[in-house]
Amino acid sequence: MYVRRHIVPRWGKVRLTDIRQQDVAVWLAEKATSGLAPATVEKIRVTFGRSFSLALTWGTPGVTRNPIVGIRRPPINNARERFLTVEEARRLQRAVVDSRNTLLPSIVGLLLLTGARVSALLKAEWAHIDLDRRAWLIPTSKTGKSRHVPLSQAAIDIIVQLHRVGRCPYLLPNPDTLKPFTTIKHAWQKARRDAGLDDLRIHDLRHSAASFMINSGVDLFAVGKVLGHASYQSTQRYSHLANDTLLAAVEAGASKQSIDWAQAK
Repeated sequence: MYVRRHIVPRWGKVRLTDIRQQDVAVWLAEKATSGLAPATVEKIRVTFGRSFSLALTWGTPGVTRNPIVGIRRPPINNARERFLTVEEARRLQRAVVDSRNTLLPSIVGLLLLTGARVSALLKAEWAHIDLDRRAWLIPTSKTGKSRHVPLSQAAIDIIVQLHRVGRCPYLLPNPDTLKPFTTIKHAWQKARRDAGLDDLRIHDLRHSAASFMINSGVDLFAVGKVLGHASYQSTQRYSHLANDTLLAAVEAGASKQSIDWAQAK
């Protein structure tokens, strides 16, 4: 994708010996200001640089150096804060119910109730669901390790009403192929548009799951374990969400004391 959409249009007709480091640096800077996500620009940079590294290894004629080497890599901060409110979640629920994709309500519901990544959910198998233990095993997560996702009763209620087709192993298969959906992009975009949530990405459901847990009084460590974060630092991005819960805690403590300290002079 990065080669076809970004690299070839700019460099496809340029001789290898004419690709100068300063021109590459300007090109990457233009990409960074074009509206692309910083992580996308970084992937373009890495892909372009990797192609030259391989060319040097293979002794490709005309390649004497890697023009990416020496170009400063800008810091990446893709953090984006978008969390559903309860009212927005209800609007989204009404919208997905009307979707032509009959599994979209279950997909969106489980994403909000588990905080899982959509890629993991679409590949979920019945064999990995343990209703007795109320747990869902993800064999290989983003960290490269397996992990168990706890299932709330609301999540279990969704799972038990799903229709299992023959020997199909998948929890939420595409009804036409009985394989995992390759994408739910069009159904999702229509649903969020119908709900008046045009700025909502499907990954924001994961952030929203964390938000709902934290603002219900769940501590950051527990939320991080549910989401499968490899480090506490990953969960820290949600720390500010706990403010309402912390305020409620100090208010409860003050109320319990029943002492007007302002008058204690």
